Amino acid sequence: MSATPTTDQAGAVRKGEELDVAAVDAWLKRQEPSLEGTPEVTQYSGGASNWTYRLKYPQRDLILRRPPAGTKAKSAHDMAREFNVQKALKPVYPAVPTMVGLCQDATVIGTDFYVMERIPGLIPRSRLPAGMTLDAAQTRRLCLNVIDKLIELHRVDPQAAGLTSLGKGPGYPRRQIEGWSERYEKARTWNVPSYRRVRDWLKANTPEDIATCVIHNDWRFDNVVLDPERPTEVIGVLDWEMATLGDPLMDLGNTLAYWVHPDDHIILRSTRRQPTHLPGMLRREEVVAYYLERMGLKPANWAFYEVYGLFRLAVIIQQIYYRYHHKQTRNPAFKNFWVLVNYLDWRCRGLIKREGR
Repeated sequence: MSATPTTDQAGAVRKGEELDVAAVDAWLKRQEPSLEGTPEVTQYSGGASNWTYRLKYPQRDLILRRPPAGTKAKSAHDMAREFNVQKALKPVYPAVPTMVGLCQDATVIGTDFYVMERIPGLIPRSRLPAGMTLDAAQTRRLCLNVIDKLIELHRVDPQAAGLTSLGKGPGYPRRQIEGWSERYEKARTWNVPSYRRVRDWLKANTPEDIATCVIHNDWRFDNVVLDPERPTEVIGVLDWEMATLGDPLMDLGNTLAYWVHPDDHIILRSTRRQPTHLPGMLRREEVVAYYLERMGLKPANWAFYEVYGLFRLAVIIQQIYYRYHHKQTRNPAFKNFWVLVNYLDWRCRGLIKREGR
């Protein structure tokens, strides 16, 4: 394991996404009078959802999150909700970043935004960070630590965290199947399947909630921060935009949809965005067995959650492809997303057939 892996860094601010630094700085100093100097502003890559900036002051390292320009549906980029969820979780789940302030005054930069402390560390994406090398045993330890951090979240008492109003009550699995089915219908194009067999099977096999807890809803390796000195240790969890109260096995199903093995189909391998291909990583079935044993849960039909996670991923990909198909975006990376949507239908059908239900 390297002694000097590269911590996650931001880059130049993208054209058209510049921040009114003077306005943000003035607002911040009203919240934090001890803040001195002016910040060096950089921006993190990605940003398909919310735009994320680093504000590096001489004595303070901060992160600012705001919706993309032109956002109409406030509920889709609810800065106050994201801020309040993390602020409530912090005392009972220390891996959450420390919140600094929420701005809902549109006169500052024209939109809501919030600021939090930066957690300096390593973020594993499709590959490990530069300079970070792990043997198989260390990779297994990293994998287990990431799963354990999810288990720790699912064990948080929503009442103790003051988050009982975050969800809509019992029936989370059914609401998810209905909601994602509707989204797929709206985003369907001529070159993708109907998913009728998959959707009918999910609807017919939807279980009652096995439990209700705080779920992250986007649990991936690239949303965790690792300790630079001990790179197998998780010190932070990011991107709480979709967090809610819901069924923990639905959260795990979502997570496994992104879990790619080195011997998976080439189409699936082409989508890998986390280092689950490395020697030492648990396979999907091992993750499920480990999680269920640690949580003491015994679902009647695990296949439901796995198919749900893949179907949800297919809908997300199709929603992106729909925008490309209708020339709402010209990003060439989206051109062949329809192929993946077809593949995921085939994979879901295979799991259903194997289940024999």
